[in-house]
Amino acid sequence: MPLPSPDNASPKDATPYALLGGETAVRHLVKRFYALMDTRPQAQGIRRLHPADLAGSEDKLFMFLSGWLGGPPLFVEKYGHPMLRRRHLPFAISTDEASQWMSCMRQALAETTTNATLRAQLDVALTELALHMRNRQDQDAPAA
Repeated sequence: MPLPSPDNASPKDATPYALLGGETAVRHLVKRFYALMDTRPQAQGIRRLHPADLAGSEDKLFMFLSGWLGGPPLFVEKYGHPMLRRRHLPFAISTDEASQWMSCMRQALAETTTNATLRAQLDVALTELALHMRNRQDQDAPAA
């Protein structure tokens, strides 16, 4: 049975994945996110944490978001449980990097998602997720 489109989704079937528009829309969101991260001067910190070629990162984020948003669990099928914080421990992530990541994601959502309620809900959830990735103290915070 096909996933409901954003226009005919019933509340029971209305996953964020379906409301966004499914695979095509999630791919578009991720592609726009990485284009912004790659070109925005204010995203330098988060961009430095990624490889020069963003194709692998783009593919992994698409697979993760697919399942996280209620669509096919592509990341889990290929890599197992996401364990996001653990997978990101090798990268120095402070509030600055989390904010830069979210700034790019917020802009990508604004450009690709017409449903304002969904966009606001995703903003809150993704902000929590981005802040959860922090694994180093902020530069201006006093040492404990």
